[in-house]
Amino acid sequence: MIQWPLIFPDCKLFRDVAHSRSLSKAAQLNKMSQPAATQRIREMERRVGAELLDRTTRPVGLTPAGKLFASLCRDVVRVEDDFIAGLADMEHSAEGTVRVASIYSIGLSEMGGLRDEFLRLHPDGHLHVELLRPNKVYEAVLEDRADLGFISYPEHKRELAIIPWRDERMTVAVYPGHPLAGRAAIQPQDLQGQDFVAFDEEVIIRRELDKFFRENGVAVEITASLDNIQSIKEAVAKGAGISILPERAMREEIADKRLVSIPLAAPNLRRPVAVIHRKKKKLNRAGMDLLELVRASAG
Repeated sequence: MIQWPLIFPDCKLFRDVAHSRSLSKAAQLNKMSQPAATQRIREMERRVGAELLDRTTRPVGLTPAGKLFASLCRDVVRVEDDFIAGLADMEHSAEGTVRVASIYSIGLSEMGGLRDEFLRLHPDGHLHVELLRPNKVYEAVLEDRADLGFISYPEHKRELAIIPWRDERMTVAVYPGHPLAGRAAIQPQDLQGQDFVAFDEEVIIRRELDKFFRENGVAVEITASLDNIQSIKEAVAKGAGISILPERAMREEIADKRLVSIPLAAPNLRRPVAVIHRKKKKLNRAGMDLLELVRASAG
């Protein structure tokens, strides 16, 4: 197996410094100590004949020469990625690892089935899935610690390609003994004054639901704010309040009769989910096959 980086190891280090604005973080990503990373940067500056980092700022900045060198390093790393992936294609290798960063709800509800299908195509392959908060999914993809990212409410970023996956219906989640559990549908006004288990304020889905409440003149009593769907489902099942969640993410709890999903009569709330990757990232064959499996499961 080809060991990366192949030709220009310092280019990846400097690219990571430029992106993270942190010598310590770049050193960690490149599995070296900070003093070793600092020495390597100093050696680069000696070879280039100019200072590349502005060490007077926090976080560390780039000099004009450093910005040019960072652009060169990004191109070098991309070309080397393309070379390694192309060599694997030439050898007709069906093996390979695909690194996935996913938000918790998609990782827990979807990755089991995708992994089974992936291993059917690539018995000797490996699908490595890391469950992260949304902002960390973007970081993992941009810093090339993940080949693909699975995210909801995708944010457009210059360096990212976004592949829409599906729009998931949002419904009211209640525990079976709740007074609303027998309803066939719920009007927004029916939520007035209800105990509500919410998402943390920094999570995009929270902002979307807050907008929904404002537009419909509804005020709920927030009993807890949690950062992922799994925790919210557990809180609702234990009677902490109701919530509004993607129905697809509740399939297991609905089947086990721990939660009841009730459609909203209007409006039709949807959660968009998508796959992201770096625009200049050349996926290996296993990665492309995983993308095809995702597209095939969109329905």
